[in-house]
Amino acid sequence: MDQVDIAILGAGAAGLFCAGSALTQGQSVLVIEHSSKPGEKIRISGGGRCNFTNMATTWDRFLSGNLRFSASALARFQPEDFVRLVDGAGIAWHEKTQGQLFCDGKATQIIDLLLHRMRGAELRLQTAVKDVSRNADGFVVATSAGQVRAQHVVVATGGKSIPKMGATGIGYDIAEKFGLRLVEPRAGLVPLGFAEQDLALCRPLAGISVEAEIAHGPARFRDALLFTHRGLSGPVILQISNYWRPGEMLELDLVPDVDIAGCLIQARNGAGRVSVAQVLSQWLPERLAQAILAEMELAAGRLADQSNDSLKRLGQRINRWQIRPVGTEGYRTAEVTLGGVDTGDLDAKTLQARKVPGLHFIGECVDVTGWLGGYNFQWAWASGDAAGRAISHR
Repeated sequence: MDQVDIAILGAGAAGLFCAGSALTQGQSVLVIEHSSKPGEKIRISGGGRCNFTNMATTWDRFLSGNLRFSASALARFQPEDFVRLVDGAGIAWHEKTQGQLFCDGKATQIIDLLLHRMRGAELRLQTAVKDVSRNADGFVVATSAGQVRAQHVVVATGGKSIPKMGATGIGYDIAEKFGLRLVEPRAGLVPLGFAEQDLALCRPLAGISVEAEIAHGPARFRDALLFTHRGLSGPVILQISNYWRPGEMLELDLVPDVDIAGCLIQARNGAGRVSVAQVLSQWLPERLAQAILAEMELAAGRLADQSNDSLKRLGQRINRWQIRPVGTEGYRTAEVTLGGVDTGDLDAKTLQARKVPGLHFIGECVDVTGWLGGYNFQWAWASGDAAGRAISHR
């Protein structure tokens, strides 16, 4: 039976970073990964360029049963800290929008950085974790390649999102085995699907994108919206999907900052002979404008022929479009998993299970989920660093 000081389960962003932070002279660190390559979700992230952090990171841009839980780790390892590592590795990067930082080149540069940082630790690939148990000497990790004895175990197995890349719920199984509570996992940062009556509009418009604003409860986002064959996607939809629950209504503004009804009524006074579609095309893609007008039976109408009431209804349809999704596309396309190990059972500074000394949970498998735009990577770095340093400084 192999024996190590620290066994880290999962070679994703959190696990790889934790390994680098846990390394101290005389401590043996083993990272166990069931896939054939480490950091596969890093590789595909950000369109292959990895949105590795967000400079606007604060605890209130994360969802959790305890909103302030992430504050401690995020304060101790900040975006600037990761940027220094990126700069030190000679990786060129740029800010795309809203504090989002991307590699100029391939995302694999970030994986190389993490592997270099954890040199001295052992990375064991194509090795599935079967079970974790505890005895008087520490923990025993049962794997497809045999058993490993460890003084400390860090669970960095991620969530259930993108199962085709090997995502499983084993981290949740381990948590429940040791008596930790779970906040029910569900797909997050995910496209939304609609009923047939709404798809009649969306399907013909698949591929069209507009800047939109969406509000739901305490959340409000403004970003690109994309029509798809199944419903709606794009950053603004992915963001609100974290807050939406089945059965709830969403309200979308397809032309933020423009009072469509007021503009149409004003335009009617000076250019009443033009079609409504021609005027709307100032603010909306022509196909989208035509589809909305057809839906409201105004497609062939001249602006001069429309009453104030009909133009107000049209404005309401564009500025306050109300839709009720029937569901999400699920884990298949979800970028993250909401929910996970209940933060009430973890120490915020060390990510250690309160009732199980030596057992830590980090990254996506914890009930901490960030907004779209690099926040979840920053949580991976920060939570991995918190657990790694806590173990190595014992």
